[in-house]
Amino acid sequence: METKNKWFPSRQAEGIFFEDDKGDGEMQVNVQRVAGVQTTVYPILIAISVGHLLNDSMQAVIPALFPILETSMNLSYTQIGWITFTLNMTSSVMQPVVGFFTDRTPSPYFLPLGMASSLLGMIGLAFAPHFFFVLLSVLFVGFGSAIFHPEGSRVVYFAAGARRGFAQSIYQVGGNTGNALAPLFTALVFVPFGQKGAVWFTMIAALGIVLLFRVSRWYSLRLKEYGTMQKQGKSGKSGVKNHRNIMFALTLLIFVVFARSWYSAGISNYYQFYLMKHYHVPIQEAQVYLFVFMIAGAIGTFVGGPLADRFGKRNLMLFSTFGTAPFSLMLPYLPLVWVLPVVFLAGFILSLSFSTFVVYAQELLPGNVGMASGLIVGLAFGMGALGAVVLGKIADLYNLNILMILCSFLPLFGALTWWLPKEKSSASQ
Repeated sequence: METKNKWFPSRQAEGIFFEDDKGDGEMQVNVQRVAGVQTTVYPILIAISVGHLLNDSMQAVIPALFPILETSMNLSYTQIGWITFTLNMTSSVMQPVVGFFTDRTPSPYFLPLGMASSLLGMIGLAFAPHFFFVLLSVLFVGFGSAIFHPEGSRVVYFAAGARRGFAQSIYQVGGNTGNALAPLFTALVFVPFGQKGAVWFTMIAALGIVLLFRVSRWYSLRLKEYGTMQKQGKSGKSGVKNHRNIMFALTLLIFVVFARSWYSAGISNYYQFYLMKHYHVPIQEAQVYLFVFMIAGAIGTFVGGPLADRFGKRNLMLFSTFGTAPFSLMLPYLPLVWVLPVVFLAGFILSLSFSTFVVYAQELLPGNVGMASGLIVGLAFGMGALGAVVLGKIADLYNLNILMILCSFLPLFGALTWWLPKEKSSASQ
C-alpha cells in the first residue's frame, strides 16, 4: 500500500527491490538502492542539523567554561586537557559501540535520550564545586554525544537521497556551528554570569529533546517502511573488494583525521590563552579570534560537501588537510593584524573535508553506517582528545609558543591521503 505522505515515496515508484536473503521469510531492504534513488527529504535534514547544532552547543559549553574554571578553580593547562579528554574520549569510545549496536538494532528514540543526558550534564556543570565534579558532569555530556551521533548519521543516510555529500554537509554544519558558539558563550554568558550561567543551557537541551522526538517519529516510520539496514556484501558500494585494502584505507583515514583533530584541539583549547599571553589581548577579544576560526570551519563544512560530490572525495580530503599547512605554519609568527584572516582561511580550508571523511568511511563500510560514522566522528575525531592532554602538558612544561609551533606542523600529515584508494575504485557514486 502506498503512503500519501510526501516524505515517504512509494516503494513501487522508487523501484526498490526486497530480498529474502536469510531464506526464512524475513524481507530485508537493499538500503544502498534506497539511499541512491529516494527524494532528498530537506525538512528532516534541516531538523536533524538543528538537533546537531543544539547537541554540539552543549559540548561547546565545556571549552567556553575553561577561562572561568581556570581562574575560579585554579586549574592547570594539564587539568584543562583532562576535561577535554574526558568529554571526547567518552564520546569517541562509545560512538562506535553505539553505532555497532544500532546497525543491528536501530533505536530512533536514542536521539532525545542523548539530549536528556546532556541536560543532566549542564545542571552538573552549573553547580560543580570542584574539579572532579566537573569531570563527572562532562561524562554525561560525552554520553549524550555518543548516543546522538550514530543515529543522527543514520537519519541523514535515509533522508539524503542521491545527494550524500551535500546531505552530510547540512548535518555536519549544524554541529560545527554549535561548536563555533563556544567563544560567544564565554564572552556573553560565562564572563558576566560565571559558572552558573551553564544552567541557561538546560532550556536549549529541553528544546532539543522536543525537536529530536519529532525526528525520531519520522525515523521510526521510515524503518517500518523499509526495514532494517543489512550488510550488502563484502565490498558494497565502495568498490574496494579486498578486506585488507579496506582495513588499510580505513586505518589511514582514521590516522589523518586523528592528526587534524590534534591541530583543532590545539587551536580550540589553547589558542585563546596564547593570544592573551603573547599578544596581550583581553579575554573577550581573544574569543573573537577563536570564533572566527570555528565559524570559518562551519562555512567550510557546508561548502565542502557539494565540492566532494563534484570533484571527488579523495581529492577534496587531500586539498583540505594538506592545503591547511601553509596557513598553520605561518600562524605562530604573524603580527596580530594578520592573525584574523589567516585564522579564517585555516579554519575554512581544514573543514572543507569534514563531512567527506564521514561519507568516505560509510562507503568503505556500507553495511555499517552507524559504526563507520562512529569511527570517524567519534573515535578518530574524539581521539584528538589525547592531543588535548599531551598539548596541555607541553604548555605546562615549556610554554604556549612552543605548543603553537608544534601544532602548526600537524596538517602536513594530510599528504597521506594521497595513498587512499582513488575515487573510481573506492567511493564512486
